[in-house]
Amino acid sequence: MEATVHFINSIIWSKALIFVCLGAGLFFSLRTRFMQIRGFFEMCRLTVKGEKSDAGVSSFQALAMSMAGRMGIGNIAGVATAIAFGGPGAIFWMWVMGFLGASTSYVECTLAQIYKTKDAEGRYRGGPAYYIEKAMGLKWYALAFAFATIIAAGFLMPGVQANAIADSIINACRGTALCGPLDGQAFGMESVQALKLGIGIVVALLLGVVIFGGVKRIANFAEVVVPFMAAGFILMAIAIMIINYDRVPEMFNIIFSSAFGTHAAFGAMMGLAVEWGIKRGIYANEAGQGSGPHAAAASEVSHPAKQGYVQAFAIYFDTMMVCTATAFLILASGTYNVYSAAGASAPPIFQGLAGIPEGAGYAQAGVEAVLPGWGSAFVSIAIFFFAFTTIMAYYYMAETNLSYVNHNKKRPLTVLVLRLGIIGMVVFGAFHNATLAWALGDIGVGLMAWLNIIAILIIQKPAMLALRDYERQKKLGLDPIFDPDALGIKNADFWRQRKLELSRSE
Repeated sequence: MEATVHFINSIIWSKALIFVCLGAGLFFSLRTRFMQIRGFFEMCRLTVKGEKSDAGVSSFQALAMSMAGRMGIGNIAGVATAIAFGGPGAIFWMWVMGFLGASTSYVECTLAQIYKTKDAEGRYRGGPAYYIEKAMGLKWYALAFAFATIIAAGFLMPGVQANAIADSIINACRGTALCGPLDGQAFGMESVQALKLGIGIVVALLLGVVIFGGVKRIANFAEVVVPFMAAGFILMAIAIMIINYDRVPEMFNIIFSSAFGTHAAFGAMMGLAVEWGIKRGIYANEAGQGSGPHAAAASEVSHPAKQGYVQAFAIYFDTMMVCTATAFLILASGTYNVYSAAGASAPPIFQGLAGIPEGAGYAQAGVEAVLPGWGSAFVSIAIFFFAFTTIMAYYYMAETNLSYVNHNKKRPLTVLVLRLGIIGMVVFGAFHNATLAWALGDIGVGLMAWLNIIAILIIQKPAMLALRDYERQKKLGLDPIFDPDALGIKNADFWRQRKLELSRSE
């Protein structure tokens, strides 16, 4: 099975997808005249300003929901993996992907707002499936994305996050008075597997409490947890950099020299640095993947571009701050290994951490080197919250696409099956092979990215019209209000209906 999964993964994640994502980011940056630079302060302003209603959540809640999806294990283990197989230079290319990806996120999330609708319970729904059908007129394509997302977000990707939670707790717990050496038997299986199963069950139960409460509970939970978990992790990384201040100049030197092939040890890895940096950048910040638009569509705004700006900021925050915090934590501490194109089976080019496989263990060792006895526990807690909120966001994505498949009608049985399915996959993923879990997750991300990137490259015009309209109204000193008819945008039914309701109330 593993051989088949890895074969499929190699096809989906060929260099073609990497260059398409990078090219799309550059294209959208040029088309928007680098709105991620020009509109930076507007992004920040809109992030903390917004309204919410019975139908939708606030801009900040939508940001927190999308960040819950973006800030998963990819921000810790994914960054470490990029360093291991792409060298420190992979971090530079992750930054490039984050910078260019901000414009991609603007486009896809603005489209989600333009073509959003309401479901049978009066809640906003939207995302790639919705804008593919309404803007492209291709129902089969929309259904393909919807089913791919239900499978990926509901059944493939949660296992990656659950597995990371279990592994990080095992790493922190092994050898302590609480867990012991974990080399015996328990409940008819190895102690490690029994503990992983127990962790999976606990995580699944906690997830059930949140997702059975619906989108409002998800938004409220994310609004509280996401900012604090991100701030705590970033502050820890800053503290480690301060403690290792003498290594910081060399750290930046090794990142840039490795990225451009001039470093003595890692210079030959430039191609791998680009590949792994962009690949893990996409996985971490999800720009172009089609995941962010689901939360963006749930926001209550007066103009779609507002949420586009907010979600562009989400990419900055995720990549430039959280992923960078992980990278600096690892590189400043020197707790990492770098492998050649032959992979982990061959001797490492650089070895700073013997006996630890690539992944979250690099970050745990980095903190442990500075705070003995606390490092593993701190990173385990961070991974738990990062991964748990991501699983929660995956559920929301899957539910939104299930709503699309159900024609926005209330069909509680299908929702129940989805909820039980994702809960079951959390338990399954927690104690199964990590390599298999990552490969399955990569397939899910890759499928969504291919389908979404192609779509937004074709239908990006309404997002560009919305941006120009927003900027025009701002120059006039107005709080922008969206009118699709004035811009010649068709099938924006929600906004057309809102316009009629406003005209009747005047």
